[in-house]
Amino acid sequence: MSVEHRQQLPDGIPERIPEGILSEVLSGALASIPRSDQRRRGELYVRGLLTVAGKKTMRALADGAGNSVEQSLYQFITKSTWRNGPVRRAMARLVAQRLDPRAWVVHPLVITKVGRHSVGVERQWVADLGRVVNCQQAMGVWLVSEQGSCPVDWRLALPECWTDHPERRDRASIPEHVASCPPEQCAIGSVARMSSGWELPDRPVVMDLRDGDPYAVSAELSARQVPFVLRIDPATRFALPDPVRPPAGDHAGPADALIAALSRNCLPVEWYDHTADTVRATSVGATRVRLRRRSGPAPAGERRELVLLGAWTDRGRRVPGEYWLSNLSGAQLGTVYRTAMLIRRVVRDQAEVTDGLGARDFEGRSFRGWHHHMTMVTVAHAAHALAWSEEAAGARAAVRERRPMVPVA
Repeated sequence: MSVEHRQQLPDGIPERIPEGILSEVLSGALASIPRSDQRRRGELYVRGLLTVAGKKTMRALADGAGNSVEQSLYQFITKSTWRNGPVRRAMARLVAQRLDPRAWVVHPLVITKVGRHSVGVERQWVADLGRVVNCQQAMGVWLVSEQGSCPVDWRLALPECWTDHPERRDRASIPEHVASCPPEQCAIGSVARMSSGWELPDRPVVMDLRDGDPYAVSAELSARQVPFVLRIDPATRFALPDPVRPPAGDHAGPADALIAALSRNCLPVEWYDHTADTVRATSVGATRVRLRRRSGPAPAGERRELVLLGAWTDRGRRVPGEYWLSNLSGAQLGTVYRTAMLIRRVVRDQAEVTDGLGARDFEGRSFRGWHHHMTMVTVAHAAHALAWSEEAAGARAAVRERRPMVPVA
């Protein structure tokens, strides 16, 4: 089945993914899978994700292939022992080479479920939805530039009701080394693996931690010498260092001393809003702070200073609408904020591309099956991202060629 000639495509997929790009992606992604029959099934699965309209069930993917391969695809995804890590690493390195990403964006994926048997499913609080939902919660790490983005690693957050229940662990084939993991710690695990062994260019990690623990996450990333830009809750506790420290010492929330400190170094920053396809300008201020624990004293001698950004996103309000915490102390204020706003590129691409490729459609129940499926979704998304990037580069080159020559005075 040629993706190049398919007429009806899922929402968000370009009308044409050149066969040359798809072949390059497939050969690079599947090279680490040892058996040739498994590589053929992997190619069939990815082509199905890119071409079959609607929900990406195993039956739909098999029907789209034009022959009876449902059982072999099921075997490839749910039973085969090929490893996810090398496939994802290969895709990450290819995407990094082509897209030249400016950030690694950590973004949640909430997969609502009706039943209770899919691995990791539990009734749990979902901050983005503001309610309790029967769902799986996963975290993706994306390589992101202004021109495109691609998820390259996934972690499924397992509640204790799965990891501490031997019968459930056995039924879902959860490996012995996998423990219960809150979503933000799952993300840190992905970042740690990528930064230590994937040979990728160092880029800031962007993450929304308004419902997480910025102290623990920033401490762990700092210890690993990973740059970061973290969105935090306005009530996060920190101290303003001398000479602008308020008499009370600790600060919790947007007090006058903090607003004054942010306002002293405030500039208008232009940035591209990918969710609205428009350029915006936002007043952003910055000041140095020391983060405080939510409870208990800080370790003796710890005086780690970070940069706090406040963005006045709502006109007419005295206090900033967003707060971002970063260890990029030497970067320009505008650069740090524009890096933070790349999270909107991921919000858009997850809705328009990843969901259309079946990220929420896996119907199997095993831990291995979910990860195999999401790895194939990553490969399909990489083909889309590279095709879009090449198309955009061609369009930019055409514009430059049509631009009239300006005479030199």
